[in-house]
Amino acid sequence: MSAASCLLTEDQFLCSICLDVFTDPVSTPCGHNFCKTCITENWNINVLCQCPNCKKLFYTKPELQVNTFISEMAAQFRQSAQQKASSSNSEQQAAKPGEVPCDVCTGTKLKALKSCLVCLGSYCETHLKPHLTMAGLKRHQLIDPVENLEGRMCTKHDKLLELFCKTDQMCVCMLCSVSDHKTHDVVPLKEEYEGKKAELGKTEAETQQMIQKRRLKIEEIKRSVELSKEDADREIAGGVQVFSALKESVERSQAELIDTIIEKQRETEKQAEGFIKELEQEISELKKRSSEVEQLSRSEDHLHLLQSLPSLNAAPPTKDWTEVSVHPPSYEGTVRRAVNQLEETLSEQMKKLLEAELKRVQQYAVDVTLDPDTANPWLILSDDGKQVKHADVKKNLPDNPERFDYCAIVLAKQSFSSGRFYYEVQVKGKTKWTLGVARESINRKGNITVTPQDGYWTICLRNESRYFAFDDPPVCLCLKSRPEKVGVFVDYEEGLVSFHDVDAAARIYSFTGCCFTKKVYPYFSPGLNDGGKNSAPLIISLVTCQSH
Repeated sequence: MSAASCLLTEDQFLCSICLDVFTDPVSTPCGHNFCKTCITENWNINVLCQCPNCKKLFYTKPELQVNTFISEMAAQFRQSAQQKASSSNSEQQAAKPGEVPCDVCTGTKLKALKSCLVCLGSYCETHLKPHLTMAGLKRHQLIDPVENLEGRMCTKHDKLLELFCKTDQMCVCMLCSVSDHKTHDVVPLKEEYEGKKAELGKTEAETQQMIQKRRLKIEEIKRSVELSKEDADREIAGGVQVFSALKESVERSQAELIDTIIEKQRETEKQAEGFIKELEQEISELKKRSSEVEQLSRSEDHLHLLQSLPSLNAAPPTKDWTEVSVHPPSYEGTVRRAVNQLEETLSEQMKKLLEAELKRVQQYAVDVTLDPDTANPWLILSDDGKQVKHADVKKNLPDNPERFDYCAIVLAKQSFSSGRFYYEVQVKGKTKWTLGVARESINRKGNITVTPQDGYWTICLRNESRYFAFDDPPVCLCLKSRPEKVGVFVDYEEGLVSFHDVDAAARIYSFTGCCFTKKVYPYFSPGLNDGGKNSAPLIISLVTCQSH
């Protein structure tokens, strides 16, 4: 029997209804074998008794008897299959949480390898074999294992969802396409799948590109942090160096002050000691004479006293001490002179810091040119867009929205909405001018108030020598020297606008806490010609790092 079973194929021991090894196999009159329970239930459900394999009709229900030969063969095969399955199952993996289990396995559910869209079942390697070998099952559509296969069936017609309605954007079955969706744009599911898959591929590529851009932005931000850390370390080192020098200077001045005072006190003490020593010497001589006088005065021998008196030592020379005194030294101005010296040292350090600051902001120099579309009609611009001055004749220009129609103002072509930028303007020979930056949304028509609230951050010269910062309220600026070249620096994120006297390497004024949310433009106003007194132009200069 064992030798005979080896000659039979696996398909011959499987019921075509339950797809499992025969249980109580019976044969129909047409010669096909089924599990007794499977064929009985099949005929109980259907009105006509029909062979599931060859479709032969039986008008009367045939009497079925268990085929003992096939039963014994199936039992032996089942035992062999169970042993083989047991060995195979030890190699196959049990379904883990989140994985699709085999619907046929009893006991430990193995991981399903495929799901069948016709049988609506999922199968492990062992129970999938009939779909790979049996002719009737090979035509079934297999897919990667999925749960809820019932969801792939039309709930209305109990048919496979194999079409897609583009009109309603939903999956439908064949019957849906000729009923509820008859006039709609219906395509095969595979066609829509290919289209959507292509779209997803494009979306995935775009998403990956976005991810890459953001990774690059992360690297850029990290690099910015590194550069910021390097700048911070440099600033700390520079600050420590400056304050160490100042500390040393203070300590040195303090030591010199103390030494000066101590030396004066020492000289006073030395003078006093000299006077005291001299006085003590005179006192010693005077005591000696006093002793001799006292001794002679006690003599009762008249002759002896009179004879000894001429030989008595003459009085020792003494000094008139009436006008002699020790005066405490005067310390008037000693501390002040030390502080003045310290102030000079501090001024030198401050000058070095300002020079370093100017060199630092000059690194952010940008190329700026004047925008003729914004220039007031009374202004004359050079062909290269680097110079502007006030004219005596008004030009006939179109009054476009960007143009200043009343005030003698012109903006630069370049705008800035992030980062830092710096430019320099020559103001030599002028009696009036205004420089700075302005917000894009400023009013350009009629009389204009230039304050930060109105979108302007500027400084100006008026009446040849009076400098102002148009803050709120305006600030009068006291400058040590008259600037001939002014540098303008903007840190957009920091909200800073600072002005520098380039030649003196001195800061003129700084606007802090500025609120920048949109574009800002460099701002220029050469002032009125004033009968030729203010005819010199404002000149945008090429920035070169100054050496002072």
